[in-house]
Amino acid sequence: MKIIIIGAGQVGGTLAENLVGERNEITLIDTNTEMLRELQDKLDMQVVTGQGAHPDVLQKAGAEDADMVIAVTSDDATNMIACQICYSLFNTTSKIARIRSSRILKYREELFNNKNIPIDHIIAPEQLVTRDIARLIDYPGALQVLEFAEGKVSLVAVKAYYGGLLVGHALSTLKEHIPNIDTRVAAIYRNGKPIRPLGTTVIEADDEVFFIAASIHIRAVMNELQKLEPAYKRIMIAGGGNIGAGLARLLEHNHEVKLIEHSAKRAYHLASELNKTLVFTGDSSDQELLIDEHIDQFDVFIAVTNDDEANIMSSLLAKRLGVRKTMVLIQRSAYIDLVHGSNIDIAISPQHATISALLTHVRKGAINNVYSLRGGAAEAIEIVAKGDKNSSKVVGRAIQSIKLPPGTSIGAIVRGEQVLIAHSNTMIMEEDHVILFMVNKRYISEVEKLFQVSALSYF
Repeated sequence: MKIIIIGAGQVGGTLAENLVGERNEITLIDTNTEMLRELQDKLDMQVVTGQGAHPDVLQKAGAEDADMVIAVTSDDATNMIACQICYSLFNTTSKIARIRSSRILKYREELFNNKNIPIDHIIAPEQLVTRDIARLIDYPGALQVLEFAEGKVSLVAVKAYYGGLLVGHALSTLKEHIPNIDTRVAAIYRNGKPIRPLGTTVIEADDEVFFIAASIHIRAVMNELQKLEPAYKRIMIAGGGNIGAGLARLLEHNHEVKLIEHSAKRAYHLASELNKTLVFTGDSSDQELLIDEHIDQFDVFIAVTNDDEANIMSSLLAKRLGVRKTMVLIQRSAYIDLVHGSNIDIAISPQHATISALLTHVRKGAINNVYSLRGGAAEAIEIVAKGDKNSSKVVGRAIQSIKLPPGTSIGAIVRGEQVLIAHSNTMIMEEDHVILFMVNKRYISEVEKLFQVSALSYF
């Protein structure tokens, strides 16, 4: 596929890195020559220096025969105009834009169509992050919660703790503990490295365990791996930007929410806009302020300002002062590695959420969802099985007879309203939603080929 990416920042550069290794023809546009040169030296792709919304720059990048344009600069207007030009002048088939402004997004239905601004898919990072944090609030103790098939099935990452019912026991005993619930461990990471989960694999404390189950059974399975945490009730949010305000709006009806905002003007606006959230002006890294607001009585401290260092420091301080859990928004990927294993419980990357959403639209075939995991090394995908036994390599076949790429496992199948946890003799039928976990995402093209419908017959 011939893809033009406009914007060589963290999102654009990471996306290019993900796609170059999958035999795509990538051209990257940016005004920063030095950044482009570094990426070109690192990756095998074309680069063009210039404004991504200029017709001549797009033409130089090959827009005339491009299959897709992905505009992910930091400027919403540039992204929208670039898609408009690709549609009007070059008739580009697929156009994706990152739009951050909530003031624009509230008019998305009226604006983004072929009669007005022809963008096929909108990626809104703030909304994605807000959704991800809300899921973590719903499942206390989870490190990550990913939903598939319209929420029917979930893939959840948890840390196994001393005292968990399954710690020190083989995976085969999981069925004995919860005989009425079907679940499957999709992957285990021990000391940062993946190990293949077998029936004889013994869960150790501090293992990061990814398991898949029907969403209604998630809490029961979590209880086997760690002591089930009480529901979060009192939440403090640091930062009143789009994410902080969106979270408060989402959580205030069922939780007691306090929000700290540095700008007095912004705090006044939020106080008039939010219904039950208590908004006050201050510095979230001010120890006296946190003590005065009784941070030790809160369940969760969520730092979502636009300053990574401030988020990290305020969260470490809140943890030292007695808050139960901390969640931190971190833009720089290098910082995520630094806080891993620290007193910060969960680091949230808007880049990872954005990349996952972009990959969902870029992947070939009938892929409905893609989630980038473990810093981009692993992926979880939902793909719809098409064809029949003669035209497909998977339809009408048991999982044990399907040759999956190394490190790839099928975790679950959603058939209509029914969730089937995958076993070796489980058959895949046409229109099944198949959820796969890939320890190594470099095999994604092989998975796509496996699920492609062919005019030829396979016997």
